[in-house]
Amino acid sequence: MTQLQFNEQLNDYSTSLKSFALNFTKDMEDANDLVQDTMLKAVTYYSKFKEGTNLKGWLFTIMRNTFINNYRRLVKTNALITQSEDITYANLHYSATNNAVESKFVLKDINKALESLAPEYYIPFIKYFEGFKYHEIAEELNIPIGTVKTRIHVARGQLKKYLKNYGADRG
Repeated sequence: MTQLQFNEQLNDYSTSLKSFALNFTKDMEDANDLVQDTMLKAVTYYSKFKEGTNLKGWLFTIMRNTFINNYRRLVKTNALITQSEDITYANLHYSATNNAVESKFVLKDINKALESLAPEYYIPFIKYFEGFKYHEIAEELNIPIGTVKTRIHVARGQLKKYLKNYGADRG
């Protein structure tokens, strides 16, 4: 199947994708965004599609996974940010301003901890911290995905040991 034929079939499924997206989002604008993200990913990963398989099912799977990933990202963001104007007593600790000197010491310790990591652990950890996915890191560094996961895990463990004094304050 050529790229042009693929794009034509993709267009044929746009109406089905919109109604499927509305089931997830319950909002027309969000549904249109989700359809657009799905189609963009489908075109981007055209080479991964195996001819003879169910294109509609493949598109629906991409859409479902995109929606789930966006939802998780939104939940994570909302968990970190208090969105009410009145800050509750429980959240007051997190909103209080710390002494600038204390923050500089903490940042200095974090940087020292990161510098203590060997490059084979530091690079995958920083890439992951910056938001790259495991498979993207593996491709960029030309190493197996399992090695990426192991190196990130080891880096976390080393950082945790190095910064254990800060963990005691947080419970």
